[in-house]
Amino acid sequence: MEFSATSRQGRVGTVIEVAGDLDMSTTPQLRDRLQELTEGDVRVVVVDLAGVGFMDSSGLGALVVGYKSLRERDGWLGVAGASPSVRRVFSITSVDRVIPLFDSVADAEDGSSLVP
Repeated sequence: MEFSATSRQGRVGTVIEVAGDLDMSTTPQLRDRLQELTEGDVRVVVVDLAGVGFMDSSGLGALVVGYKSLRERDGWLGVAGASPSVRRVFSITSVDRVIPLFDSVADAEDGSSLVP
């Protein structure tokens, strides 16, 4: 599967839809997309990982950097649709205690309103 990281306007912010494996060779595309958004006026980002079958630590790192950048601007980042194997990466590293994981984009958008 070809990798892609496209964004669209969601109900409460920007949704980045990621498809393909998220590894050292593809993570720069996601990192660049997150950086573009966080340097702009975007305050809420939902990263939809429903199309991702594999994610390594570089992908996780890009999400953590994006999360931190948004928090510094009083923003919010959530992850939606992660497969069990991708959720395991979050769990093993305890990043799921920091970045909220949701079953769907709609759930994430609803959850973003709970953050001050």
